[in-house]
Amino acid sequence: MKKILFLCFIIGFNMHIFGQEYKKVENIAFNNGEKLTFRISFSSFLTGNLKAGQLTLVVNPNNVLINNRNALHVVARGWTTGIVESLYKIDDSFESYIDQETIVPLRFISRKRENSYRKEDTINFNHKDLIAESKTSRKRILANTQDMLSAFYYARTLNVSNLNAGNYFKIPFFMDDSVYTSKIVYAGKEQIKTKMGVFNCLKFKPMVVKGKVFDESYPITMWVTDDANRIPILIESKLSVGEARIELTSANGVLNQTAQLGGKTD
Repeated sequence: MKKILFLCFIIGFNMHIFGQEYKKVENIAFNNGEKLTFRISFSSFLTGNLKAGQLTLVVNPNNVLINNRNALHVVARGWTTGIVESLYKIDDSFESYIDQETIVPLRFISRKRENSYRKEDTINFNHKDLIAESKTSRKRILANTQDMLSAFYYARTLNVSNLNAGNYFKIPFFMDDSVYTSKIVYAGKEQIKTKMGVFNCLKFKPMVVKGKVFDESYPITMWVTDDANRIPILIESKLSVGEARIELTSANGVLNQTAQLGGKTD
């Protein structure tokens, strides 16, 4: 479940392998005070459709100083509900301190609560020397390496106006003491209807590692708003044991108020 919640949000960028200074990234997609709430559901032949859980993504109102850098403090929490919770209880939280100027992570904190399993970790990123250090390891990273939460916010700042269907990007991210690179394919534009309304969206398919959770390399489809906000509206994922669906149910504190999210278009 935890991998489903966050692998869905990775969209890519090209990278280098040498040390770098902090490079400013223009961010017109999000700001302090944004809160996104999602409903998670699961379906299979045996279970039918089930409400499985909830996910919240919050950019806290106040910034934090990390290593003399001004950082956005982003918190994600995902938890199971209903029948799914009685079978397997999950209450995971993740925090990313994201450099406001460059949109790279400075610190990442994970707290996993899954049935009786408990694990906590803190990762500190040194982007000048290209080092990521957790409680158990110290690893070399690629330039522009993200954590699995900051990757979502960084992806929203990318200019995708020149993409054609079939184009792809790559992004390096650090997870479980290892650096991974994900390839994300742009699949064109599509209009999506949910309980919140009708949205004009950009469609992406991120590559994942096949194994216990996924049977194919591109099982996830993500639709994000075709506006400056780049907010995920709907995510669908084919799993080894069924299908998962993550749907936006509310968006508060959005930086660019548009007609798509119930606000006014400039």
